[in-house]
Amino acid sequence: MRHSKRFVELKNKIETDRTFTLKEGIATVKELTNAKFDESAEISVRLGVDPKRSDQMVRGNAVLPHGTGKQKKVLVLTIEKEKEAKKAGADFVGGVDYIEKIRKGWLDFDSVIATPEIMKEVTKLGKILGVRGLMPSPKTGTMTADVEKALNEIKKGKINFKMDKTGNIHGVIGKVSFDDENLCENALEFLRGVLSARPPQVKGTYIRGVSISSTMGPGIRIDTKDIMAAIK
Repeated sequence: MRHSKRFVELKNKIETDRTFTLKEGIATVKELTNAKFDESAEISVRLGVDPKRSDQMVRGNAVLPHGTGKQKKVLVLTIEKEKEAKKAGADFVGGVDYIEKIRKGWLDFDSVIATPEIMKEVTKLGKILGVRGLMPSPKTGTMTADVEKALNEIKKGKINFKMDKTGNIHGVIGKVSFDDENLCENALEFLRGVLSARPPQVKGTYIRGVSISSTMGPGIRIDTKDIMAAIK
C-alpha cells in the first residue's frame, strides 16, 4: 500500500522502536495532526483470537463518556412505540414505510433501533443494513422494547464494534480537538467494552496490541501493560 508524501513525513517523526503510554500516544497523535479539518481520533485493537472460528467472533458496544464528536441521526423502526420514540428525540420514526424507503436506497441515518414486533420485517433488510453494521440486534442493545434507553445511549456516545476478518477491531474515540483527558477516558471505555466482549473460548492473551491515530495520520503503538493496568 502506497502512502502519501505527507503520511510518510509524519510517520518518520515517530520513534518506531518504542511503545507509548496512552497519554503519550494521544499527545503524539495531536502533535502530528496537520490536516485542514478536525480529524477523528481512532483506535485499533489486535486480538488474540482465531477469526476463522465462529465461537471466537467478537462484537459488542461501549458508551463513550465524551461522545464521538458527531451528532448521530437515529432511525427507530417500530409499530407500538412511535410516540415514545418521537418524545425521546429520534430523528426518524416509522414502520413499514421506512423499511420500504431503505429498500429503495434511502440511508440518511447513522444508527437503527427496532422494537421486537417489527423485527420480522426488518430482517428482510439484512443485505442492506448488515453490511453496514446497522442491523438491530439484542447483543448491541438496538433491538429492544426500551426505545428511550437505547436512543439515549446512542445520542450520548454509544458505539458498536465488530471484529474484522483479520482479528482486529477498529473504532472512533472522538475528535483530535478533544481534551487529552477526554480522549483517554473514551479510549479506556472502548477497551473495557472490547474486554467485556471476550468469548469464553479464547485462551491466552486476548488484547495483543493497541494503536491510536488520527484519520489521516500514522498509527502510534500503545503499551498494552499500561492499558491493561488502567482498565482493570
